[in-house]
Amino acid sequence: MAAESSFDVVSKVDQMEVDNALNMAAKEVGQRYDFKGTDAAIRKSGDRIEMEASGEERVKAVLDVFKTMLVRRKVDLKSLDAGDPRLSGKLWKITASLQQGISQENAKKIAKLLRDEGPRGVKCQIQGDELRVSSKSRDDLQRCQALIRGQDYDFAVQFTNYR
Repeated sequence: MAAESSFDVVSKVDQMEVDNALNMAAKEVGQRYDFKGTDAAIRKSGDRIEMEASGEERVKAVLDVFKTMLVRRKVDLKSLDAGDPRLSGKLWKITASLQQGISQENAKKIAKLLRDEGPRGVKCQIQGDELRVSSKSRDDLQRCQALIRGQDYDFAVQFTNYR
């Protein structure tokens, strides 16, 4: 009898890459000509990212620069949850946060997808904020990964602990 193979479906963000993207965005905002005199800034405040500028369009441009840097650092934009621009005194601000972990509802969606459309003999188990998928066949697990990648979820999905 063959041993069971498995992998975990997770939604995690590499904090080091986010910090690198944030530093690159702050540097670009400080140097770009179109941001001169707009009090544009981007900084990390606890687990949130604060962006501010003197105009609504400028603060949206700061967010766009940050998103560009995240893409360059290969961080999935689905994990970024940016709020709407709001006026705070004389400055416009946007607060963004990074979402990590798969919620129970989202894990159930993935498990239902694998049960309905996936290969037979695949078992799913929700473990906190991740989902473990196991099967006797590694080919079935690869089909499951392709099936999950093919779906358009509103959260980032990665695969870890493939054994």
